[in-house]
Amino acid sequence: MLAFAREHTGFKVMRHAIDGIGSDVNTFSMRFLCLASCRQIDRYASKHEIWKIFLVSKVILALLNFQAPSAWADGFRNPFQDSAALGQGTAFIAQADNPSAIHFNPAAMTQLSGIQHSVGVQFLNPSTKFTSTNGQKVENDLNGPVGLPPPGQFFLTVSFQDYDIGWLKNFTLGLGLESLYGFASEWPKDGPFATALTRAQLPLLDIKPSVAYKLSDWLSVGVGADFFTFAPFVGEGHFEQQSIAIGNIPGTTAGELVELNGKGTTAGLNASFLLTLLRNEAQQPLLTLGFIWRSQAVLPINGRLLANGQHVADISSSLRFPEIYEGGVAIWPLRNQEKEWKVEVDVHYVRWQSIRSGDITLSSGMAIPQPQKWNNALTVLTGTEWTWLSPDVLPDWEVALRTGYIYSESATTDISFNPSFPDSDLHVVSVGVGFTCKEAGKFFGVLDCTDSGSGWFTKKAIVLDLGVQTIFYETRNVTGSPVSAFNGTYKSRATGGSLTVQVNF
Repeated sequence: MLAFAREHTGFKVMRHAIDGIGSDVNTFSMRFLCLASCRQIDRYASKHEIWKIFLVSKVILALLNFQAPSAWADGFRNPFQDSAALGQGTAFIAQADNPSAIHFNPAAMTQLSGIQHSVGVQFLNPSTKFTSTNGQKVENDLNGPVGLPPPGQFFLTVSFQDYDIGWLKNFTLGLGLESLYGFASEWPKDGPFATALTRAQLPLLDIKPSVAYKLSDWLSVGVGADFFTFAPFVGEGHFEQQSIAIGNIPGTTAGELVELNGKGTTAGLNASFLLTLLRNEAQQPLLTLGFIWRSQAVLPINGRLLANGQHVADISSSLRFPEIYEGGVAIWPLRNQEKEWKVEVDVHYVRWQSIRSGDITLSSGMAIPQPQKWNNALTVLTGTEWTWLSPDVLPDWEVALRTGYIYSESATTDISFNPSFPDSDLHVVSVGVGFTCKEAGKFFGVLDCTDSGSGWFTKKAIVLDLGVQTIFYETRNVTGSPVSAFNGTYKSRATGGSLTVQVNF
């Protein structure tokens, strides 16, 4: 589940919350262009080109809509890639004992045996109440209880430790497919937001090949890649934003459609380790340290700007993903054949200040500067998990209860604030439950949880994890936005849930 409306574009982007905002946005767009260089426009642009620039300046707001909705300090991604992790406040880097280790800590894949894979989906319902500086009040409009379609993920790991394959024995391979930003958002075509946005989507996929190597019983390392791209079978296969013309663009009339779209591909890297400092007599971890570094990446966006269905200009810009450092420590105060109790604390640090530009370039060669003034941000995550192993009432099952808490700093200043996501410092409370069916158990009383015999694809267990989170945003008072309509008070809250199914072979 995307637990924060800040990190996930997959759910409806929060509405610009005041009537008449379209005209203010247009004013800001032209003012922004003049700040870039009014003299350059006067010298090089014809009247028609100026209107092209006016149209393209809307791209700035579109890109802000997609760069901004990062659910917390963690940057442009959905960190909630597994229900077991979500249930314990996503404090999972030092545990990472299921296939979602591909996301949280690839080095931890060496803990997994055989072939394991998982599939999950998340749901979120954000709510924001806005009060303008003149006292006007409005609420965001989701057009439904949750964002649809929901974001999801798939993870697959293959460990060679149980097979006699020589030097491959200490390797574990992984492949992940994540929807980091969801698929689409839509807004009423007769609403106050229509001149800025009626439909938007960023159906970006993250393909994550990963490999882990067990150096010793106490140290494993992992590396991976992130291939960000678009696929024709997901959404429209490209970034897209549509809005309703207000009639001040030559050649258009009020009510006609304005659209921009584009796509691109890029790659990033990650490197991680898992350090096991203490084990029990059964060689199970009792104290672990985990760490992962995620590189900065720049996603080029190349596409077209359309007015009333007609090509106006080619555009190029970029979405920027910051460098991220994540670390955690997990301890098991209790771990025996009957019960397990884990406690973990993680810290995420995101270098937002390293990103200062998202310039937009017209096919004419003119560049529109798009400076970004964000702050580096810190997130602290805590979580715990209590597991009953083969309880008397369910001898062929394991049952886990989880809970967690997160505090995340806001990365946006008033200057960079955008009500498409009413960013502020936030607090998250989560709970979750997990069921592992094994041995003679039956999943939902119908499906055998294990297979007889042996081999690579002999089923050993089925796992069902559920998680729920509530996100409390601190009240945000914006006073320094260059768009006067954005100034005011924002009160936000969000709730969400996640479901993951895992099968072990």
